[in-house]
This record gives sequence, C-alpha cells and structure tokens, in this order.
Amino acid sequence: MVKAIPEVSLNDGTTLPVTGLGTYGLWGNAGANAVSSGINAGYRLIDTAYNYENEGAVGEGIRRSGISRDELWVTSKLPGRYHTYDKAMVAIQESLYRSQLDYFDLYLIHWPLPKEDVYVEAWQALIDAQKWGLVRSIGVSNFLPEHLERIIKETGVTPSLNQVELHPFFNQERQRNVHAELGIQTQSWSPIAKAKDILSNDTISQIADAHHKTIAQVVLRWQYQIGSVSIPRSTSPERQRENLAIFDFELSDSEMAAIAALSRPDGRLFDMDPATHEEF
Repeated sequence: MVKAIPEVSLNDGTTLPVTGLGTYGLWGNAGANAVSSGINAGYRLIDTAYNYENEGAVGEGIRRSGISRDELWVTSKLPGRYHTYDKAMVAIQESLYRSQLDYFDLYLIHWPLPKEDVYVEAWQALIDAQKWGLVRSIGVSNFLPEHLERIIKETGVTPSLNQVELHPFFNQERQRNVHAELGIQTQSWSPIAKAKDILSNDTISQIADAHHKTIAQVVLRWQYQIGSVSIPRSTSPERQRENLAIFDFELSDSEMAAIAALSRPDGRLFDMDPATHEEF
C-alpha cells in the first residue's frame, strides 16, 4: 500500500504533491494507458507540455482513470514559439482544448530563450491567464536566477515554481538556494538521471542495499528530502508503484551528503544550458 503523498504549499496559496508522473514520450493509446495506470497507482500530479505533443493522451488517461478531476494536479508548459502575449494566450487555450480540461493546476514557461528575449511578455500572459481562471498557479521551467529576477522586477509577480534539471549528478545547489530566497518551489525534471549511470553507481547502490530499497527509490527519497518536487517517468504499473513507495524510510545526514558529493559542474544530461538553449 502506497502511503499518502505529502503536499507542499506554493507562494500563491495553492498546493502540490511532492512527487508526480512525468509523461514525456507517452503518446497515443499506450500513453493514455500509462497515465491512467499512474493515477491508479497513486499519482495525483501529472506533468505534460505543449511540446510533448501528448496533452490529448494525458487528458484521455485522466478520464480513463476514473479519478475525479478535482483530486488531480495537471501541469502543462508554453513552447518558445508562442512567447509573445497574444500567441501565449491562444496556446494556453489550445492546450486546454487538446486535453479537454477546463483549467490547468500549474502552467509554466518551458524555456526562457534569452536570445529571443520575449519571456517577460510570456510571463505577463501567464499572469493574466491565472486571473482569468485558465490556470490556478503559474511558474517557469529552466529559468536561471537572472531570468527569475527580471520577471519579478518587471511584473511584480514571483513564479510559484521553477522546474529544472536536477538529479544526483547535477544537484543545482546554488539554484535551489536562490529559489529558497525568493520563495519559489523547486521541481526536478529527469530526477533519476540516466538509468545506466544511476544503476552503476556504487554510492547509491550501497545506500539502497542498506535500506532494502531500489536505487530509484533512494534517488527519489533524496529529491524529497532536499525539498524538490520530482516527476519521474514510467510506463510500468509496477515501477510506478515502486517510485511512490518512498515515504516509509529516511536517508541519514551522511547518506544525503554522500549523494550530494556526486554532483559535478558538467553534470547536465543533454548539454541544455538555459543561458543558450533554444527550444521552440
């Protein structure tokens, strides 16, 4: 039996489960089934994006699950090609039509694209979308401290959350400290890193053996204990249940320190630096 998933409070008064289901690469009927099985395994936070091209499958998976919409938190994200205000407003509406949902619980700007320099305008669109009830909470993804500071200064509105690459090999300590100072919740994409790298890591393997847990469970527990909301992706009902079974043990300070020591400056998985990465 999976224990109830704790929730965190965001700076706008909304809440969010501390772990959710990532859906990148979950498409069509198989994708809808994976989302439905994840919800039935116990997930209540479902993460998608316009550029994942699966908002329809996610919406169908929600309907197949039989779980009431008001028990779920659904996230989507704005692509770079729609950063101008008018295009952003249409994209949000289009995402809702695709998913056949009346609102998103959380909506993020997917990447800042600083070379294009339109992310402040995109943020203003999200602010208005929240006022109009299209989304309950608004945040960003892959924003560096300078991007966060700028949108806060120019609009007066602080994101509720920033979703960033965060895993044992790239633990984003400085970024997390900035989030804490600004009152922004950290969320982790690719929280378990690449399977082949994690599974062959002796440090995490030894910790997993000591707790009689899987390596993935140890990493997700570490994510929880550093205060980050994780969104692991899995299509297997068994693995989905395993990834939720992280609330019946605790990592010691020395174990947390050992995992923290695995981080390295070049630890990004895909060389996607938000200062230069462009994704439209």
